[in-house]
Amino acid sequence: MAETFVQKVLARAAGRDRVDVGDIVTVHPRRLLTHDNTAAIIAKIGPELDRWGVADPEQPVIVLDHVTPAKDTATAAAHQAVRAFVTRFGLTHFYDVGRGICHQVVLEEGLAAPGDIVVGSDSHTCSYGAVGALATGIDRTEAAAVLLTGRTWLKVPPSVRITLAGSLPEAVTAKDLILTLIGRLGADGAAYRVVEFGGEIGALPVADRITIANMGVEMGAKAAVFEVDEATRSFLDASPLAPGDGSAVDADVGAEYESIHEVDLGTIAPVVARPGRVDDVIAVSEAAGTGVDQVLLGTCTNGRLEDLHAAAALLDGRPIAAGVRLLVLPASRRVFEAAAQDGTLAALSRSGATVLPPGCGPCLGAHLGVLAPGEVCLSTANRNFRGRMGTPEADIWLGGPTTAAATALAGVIADPREVQR
Repeated sequence: MAETFVQKVLARAAGRDRVDVGDIVTVHPRRLLTHDNTAAIIAKIGPELDRWGVADPEQPVIVLDHVTPAKDTATAAAHQAVRAFVTRFGLTHFYDVGRGICHQVVLEEGLAAPGDIVVGSDSHTCSYGAVGALATGIDRTEAAAVLLTGRTWLKVPPSVRITLAGSLPEAVTAKDLILTLIGRLGADGAAYRVVEFGGEIGALPVADRITIANMGVEMGAKAAVFEVDEATRSFLDASPLAPGDGSAVDADVGAEYESIHEVDLGTIAPVVARPGRVDDVIAVSEAAGTGVDQVLLGTCTNGRLEDLHAAAALLDGRPIAAGVRLLVLPASRRVFEAAAQDGTLAALSRSGATVLPPGCGPCLGAHLGVLAPGEVCLSTANRNFRGRMGTPEADIWLGGPTTAAATALAGVIADPREVQR
């Protein structure tokens, strides 16, 4: 009987011939991701760690990225506690302040590979579905249990299939595609489902797939996954740790899906999500002319080199509008260095951008670019909830990197197709 991607991965991990939707299985994830919240997680289980230690020192991946560099003494002390924990238990995969955002680092380092199960105490762990991994967020208590036992349980979810065809038009980005899909399906349209992306995915580079998988959770998905192809294999070949794609898993022809959606990429146009809800999506033309105070280009959603290239190409050396702050947030040190080497950071700076250190920065509203009451930001991040960037009295619009560049240039939300040279 034909099986979906998630059925095949979970059956293999559980040592069973087959699992069905609704079954509960116990698995040993290849990786457990945590970040700055590691300090809170280990604080829950101090006596247990003293007694049993960490089940598998190769399993945890810890990246300090959320409030980096430390903004105050409390943050610095939490980082210090994480470093001491890593040293005490000889953990292999630790990335300190400045290495980048956890999701970008995991993918760059090859810490997630096709067919892997990866869990993480961050909702955007689903990003790793871009390389064919079953990756999903868990809460801190579950993460603590995985540290101690190496195992967790999962309920086999139903699956949704999205079949892609064609290619995106000029100036239209993967962010426009995923926002369009979220707008159509709704914030809970794929609640506790695995969303499989297939069809003509070759038109989307892996960087675009990361953007799309990253925002799977914004439609409620348990995981979002792309089929493995030559682009995936080339990406993994450039990673230091990935073991190739021998464990790649494809859904069977004839597998049962809760729903199937066909998308012609050529019909996708620039869109934005209005403040407060990621699924409140409208054409950028409907929002054109809305004044902004700040534009954020970056984060784990759109902070890759390809995103910075797209924005710099559209700006083309022209200065951003007076009174607008353009913040550029590379997703990792590797992205930062590549963008510095090829002149992209210098070009963005000449246009008036402020380049921030690799990390989460303004995205979560803890430091580095928080908004004042009444301000408006166009952001390439993944969430626009009230208070997300500091104050609930600010408005956050979501858009793609070309829309961000066009908006910074115009000083108001603008259609990138209208301002391109």
